[in-house]
Amino acid sequence: MKQNYTVRHGALEGVEAFLAVARRRNFRRAAADLGVTPSAVSQAVRALEARMGTALFVRTTRSVGLTEPGQRFLDRAGPAFEELVAAGEAARDIGQRPTGLLRLSVPRAIVPLMLEPVIASFCQAYPEIELEIAVSDQMVDLATGGFDAGIRLGQLIAADMVAVRLTPPFSFVVVGSPDYLERHGRPERVDDLRHHACLRLRRSNGAIAPWSFIDGNGAIEAVVSGPLIAHDYSTLVGAAMRGVGLAQTPRPLAEGPIAEGKLKSVLDGVAITTPGVFLYHPGKRQVLPKLRAFIDHLKSAA
Repeated sequence: MKQNYTVRHGALEGVEAFLAVARRRNFRRAAADLGVTPSAVSQAVRALEARMGTALFVRTTRSVGLTEPGQRFLDRAGPAFEELVAAGEAARDIGQRPTGLLRLSVPRAIVPLMLEPVIASFCQAYPEIELEIAVSDQMVDLATGGFDAGIRLGQLIAADMVAVRLTPPFSFVVVGSPDYLERHGRPERVDDLRHHACLRLRRSNGAIAPWSFIDGNGAIEAVVSGPLIAHDYSTLVGAAMRGVGLAQTPRPLAEGPIAEGKLKSVLDGVAITTPGVFLYHPGKRQVLPKLRAFIDHLKSAA
């Protein structure tokens, strides 16, 4: 059976006034502490007593004391109210300066490419931020997963997210080691891949990703085969460098090995271009200083 859960209206009204009077044992001094009139404090306490159905103070012309119900309420409400005040200050602190736990959802390929070079400098620059990087190639719901932001390729980001560009657009290139290409030859057309060992990526949904190319104004997909299936691009690039076969990978991951002569790119004329890598988060009004600091740090290091 469905039940209705509600917070009692005005449950906390008058509590601060009660605690001030209990601490001072004087309505006038309590009012001065709170910056209100003694009449306002008296009315707040009377309203609280009315809601509780019992007197909390013993009042005389010369003094103010606690009744037994008042003392019991003080014993429990005092620490609870202080905890509420501390909680509010902690929340305000996180909202006003870079501090707290910053949780990011990041695909494996992005970690060595973009995050490893800046992790140390970011942690040194912002020692009050705890940085947690959850490495996963799955698209996660930031809100339900408890993440402040995610990093993904631009075409994978939902339209209701605020996206911050981290890289310019880049292509997906097919690469192979010089030794492999010498033994098996360079593919000149997409159709030539049928005769090559192609290293493939299994997506987070379990499907093996086809290789994508551009043909004139349209995209084409090639279903390839080969001896290795991996769940991340870094493994594919490493296997390609060892001559296992050809791999299709984001160009930034292959630029270093290409420059060092460990890999060569092929089929460059039909390479497909992606929008680039973006950091995304739920909205501008939800950007806490800790996330803003991370975004600015990434941009300055780019």
